Amino acid sequence: QMQPVESGRGKVQPGESLTLSCSAAGFTLDGYSVGWFRQAPGKEREGVSCIGRHGTTYYADSVKGRFTISVNGAKNTLYLQMKSLKPEDPAVYYCAVDALFELCVSHGYDYWGQGTQVTVSS
Repeated sequence: QMQPVESGRGKVQPGESLTLSCSAAGFTLDGYSVGWFRQAPGKEREGVSCIGRHGTTYYADSVKGRFTISVNGAKNTLYLQMKSLKPEDPAVYYCAVDALFELCVSHGYDYWGQGTQVTVSS
């Protein structure tokens, strides 16, 4: 069974950095679309950054220039490096994987991690 597992939850101050990891248990990330999504209280889940299975990379406007998505094939792990975190970034962050879907939209992804909390507070 395909089960992504996130790690890297944390509380940081505005302007600081945090890296989230997502390991793939039971399958290889190669050839799949992978992405990071987030959901803040009272808001819909939104796409933060994704890499489509054909290599297209997407970033939400709100994180461009601050967040970097990457995959380490040797470790079979997806990362989201977050810099210059802002007070509007706190949310539960989810990694997701799908075999076919290319867009960075949550309803298209079939396999989800359990989510990890990111808090930004001074």
